[in-house]
Amino acid sequence: MKTLLKHRELFLAMVILLMILGVGGRSPEFLRPGNLLEMFNDTSILIILALGQMMVLLTKGIDLSMAANLALAGMIVALLNFHYPALPIGLLVAIATAAGLAMGAVNGLLVWKLGIPSIVVTLGTMSIYRGIIFLLSGGGWINAHQMSPGFLSLPRTSFLHLPILGWCALAVLAAVGYFMRYSRTGRAMYTAGGNATAAYYAGINAGKMRFVSFCLSGALAGFSGYLWITRFAVAYVDVANGFELQIVAACVIGGISTMGGIGTVAGCLLGALFLGVINNALPVIGVSPFWQMAISGGVIVIAVIMNERANKRGGRLILHDVALAQQSLPPRSGPKKEGSL
Repeated sequence: MKTLLKHRELFLAMVILLMILGVGGRSPEFLRPGNLLEMFNDTSILIILALGQMMVLLTKGIDLSMAANLALAGMIVALLNFHYPALPIGLLVAIATAAGLAMGAVNGLLVWKLGIPSIVVTLGTMSIYRGIIFLLSGGGWINAHQMSPGFLSLPRTSFLHLPILGWCALAVLAAVGYFMRYSRTGRAMYTAGGNATAAYYAGINAGKMRFVSFCLSGALAGFSGYLWITRFAVAYVDVANGFELQIVAACVIGGISTMGGIGTVAGCLLGALFLGVINNALPVIGVSPFWQMAISGGVIVIAVIMNERANKRGGRLILHDVALAQQSLPPRSGPKKEGSL
C-alpha cells in the first residue's frame, strides 16, 4: 500500500489505461483514435480549471467560485460579440481572461487582507457572480444564432486532428508545469502551503502567495469562459452550475492535498483525465446517470482516504529523542583538577 501511494501518478495512469481497454473490449469503437482525441477534447476545459484550482489548494485555500467566474466571463464576451460582432476574437479572449483575473483578485484580497476563510469567501462570490450574470442578461440566453461564426469557430478548428480547444489545454498544462517547477513564485506556493513557519523564515509571504494563486485561478477560469461558451454555443445564468465539484474532484483524485503544499501538475492532469474517461465510458456500457454520480462520488471518497494516508507523517517528540540520545552517550568527564589521578 505504501508503494502504491508513493507512485500515485503511475497507479492512476494504469487505472485510466485499464478503464479504456476494458470499455474498449465491450465497445471497440471506444478505442478509435478519433474517439480518444474527442474524449481528451471534452476534458480540456476541466484540465484547465483543475490546474487553476491546484494552485489555490497548494497554498491551503480553495476556490468554489471558478464555475461562476467562468459563467460570468463567458456571458460578458457573449454579450459583447452579440452587440459588437466586429470585435476581434483575440480581444474578446483577452477581455474574458482579464475579467476572470479581476474576479480572482477579489477573492484573493478578501482572503489575504481580511483573513476570511477561502471557502466562505468563494461561496459568497459564487452567488454574487451568478447574480451579476442575471443582471447583465436579464435572465435571457445568448444562443448560437446570436453569435458570430468567427466567435464560435476558433476553438472548433482542428490542427493535427486535434481541435484548438485541446491545444489550449496542452498549452496551459505546459505553462503551469513550467511555472510551478522553475519559477520562484511557483516554488514559493508549495512552501507557503506546506509549511507556513518555514515560509515566514524564508521571507515568503504566505498570504500574498494565496492572493497570487487566486488571481491565476481566476484568469484560467475567465479564459475557460470563452472556451465553454464557444464549445456549447450558448450563454445563460446557469452555465457550468455545479462544475466546481468536478474541478475539486479532479484535483483530489490526482493527489492534490486539500491541506496544502502537496501535489503535482501530472497528478492534476491524470485526475481530470480519470473523470473524463468515467464520464465518457459509463454511458457507453449502459450505466444509469444516477449510478454515474454514485460511482464518481465513491471514487472521490477513496481518493481522499488515499491522500490522507499518503500525507500522514510520523511525529516525533524531538526533546525526548535528544534526551534518549544523551543517555546513550558515555558520561562527560570534567576537567581534571591539579594533582588528581
